[in-house]
Amino acid sequence: MTMESCPDLPFVIGGQTFTSRLIVGTGKYRTNDGMVAAIRASGAEMVTVAVRRVDLDRSHEEGILHHLDPEEFFLLPNTAGCYTAEDAVRYARLGRAAGLNDWVKLEVIGDERTLLPDTAATLEAATALVADGFRVMAYTNDDLVTALRLEEAGCVAVMPLASPIGSGLGVVNPYYIREIKRRLSVPVIVDAGVGTASDACITMEQGVDGVLMNTAIAAAADPVGMARAMRLAIQAGREAYLAGRMAAREIAVPSSPTSGMLDTESS
Repeated sequence: MTMESCPDLPFVIGGQTFTSRLIVGTGKYRTNDGMVAAIRASGAEMVTVAVRRVDLDRSHEEGILHHLDPEEFFLLPNTAGCYTAEDAVRYARLGRAAGLNDWVKLEVIGDERTLLPDTAATLEAATALVADGFRVMAYTNDDLVTALRLEEAGCVAVMPLASPIGSGLGVVNPYYIREIKRRLSVPVIVDAGVGTASDACITMEQGVDGVLMNTAIAAAADPVGMARAMRLAIQAGREAYLAGRMAAREIAVPSSPTSGMLDTESS
């Protein structure tokens, strides 16, 4: 008898279907070749590129875009490094004009020390970009109200953080992540804070649609090995969520039946 996976729904963002629920970034890698090898090992189809930080001329061999074949990877421009709504809109439009696409991972930072998002500026930029024809995937706090507002603004996905960017702390507030997922209709993709494979698995066990990560893979001692681990962790977490975990209890419960046991003294 073989075990069959629990049925799952397709992973659809903005009308496009993806097989992998893992999205990865392209920053902080030691070499471009190492970056490509790690991305391939992760199994990710969608790959983010920071418009403000990359050379948009594909002909330059030292640039990231020279090494990312758009036939192999779905490139998702992002507005990393932007601190105002105006800058975020400007760089999203620059990426589109440079021939990337009309998708954008919207990121507007509000605090330089914690790199937490400016939710008001994010909502302002999202509204402008949706009106301009962009398919917006918005990075935000683990705040339900903001998530609802971003969905109302027309974002194709909302991306609450697990914990601060690059911290590796994992999911700090799982309740809020679950509540955002319960209340939204668009995909919920956790972005930022995953540090290792167990974090990725626990994140997916909250029922979210996917996870975006960068530093956890790029800063690992072996990025390719960590990318493989993340690929498996995302799959395992999704399978566990679909399977439905047992109820947690604070007392022990025997795993074998207690009735009908052999009585050695009377035998």
